[in-house]
Amino acid sequence: MIILVSDTSVLIDLERGGLLETVFAAGLPLVVPDLLYEQELAGENGPYLKSLGLGVVSLSSAEMQMAQDVRTARPGLSVADCFALSCAARPNHCLVTGDGLLRKEATKRLGEVYGLLWLLDQIEATGQASRSVLADGLTKISQHPRARLPKDEVQRRIDAWNT
Repeated sequence: MIILVSDTSVLIDLERGGLLETVFAAGLPLVVPDLLYEQELAGENGPYLKSLGLGVVSLSSAEMQMAQDVRTARPGLSVADCFALSCAARPNHCLVTGDGLLRKEATKRLGEVYGLLWLLDQIEATGQASRSVLADGLTKISQHPRARLPKDEVQRRIDAWNT
């Protein structure tokens, strides 16, 4: 089973769409590095996310070195993003991100990287959420002023899930 390493943007989008409970109910294992959790989640809804099933993992010294190397090579990435990328380099782990710069760097270093739409497709495949719930959630996410999802892909899914 693949373990999904999430960045903060994916968790924020899932919250905006009312889909946090849904992703964990679907049995998709989501983890974040401890530094990301402490810096970006702990003071907000981190305890709630952990109660749903979010895993918080520590990086090894070699993984921390990789994160530092990524940060040096791509200073536009946050330290938390670099930790997520490094964590996703583990066997049977994969990065799920909505950040364009992180996606580009992770694709170069890791090969496969996924986004929110892929994650919603995985939820649909489990059958743990109705298509209308997914369509409603994706509609909410796409209508947010900070949404940066491809409009044609979003509309294709919403149309399919509303049939």
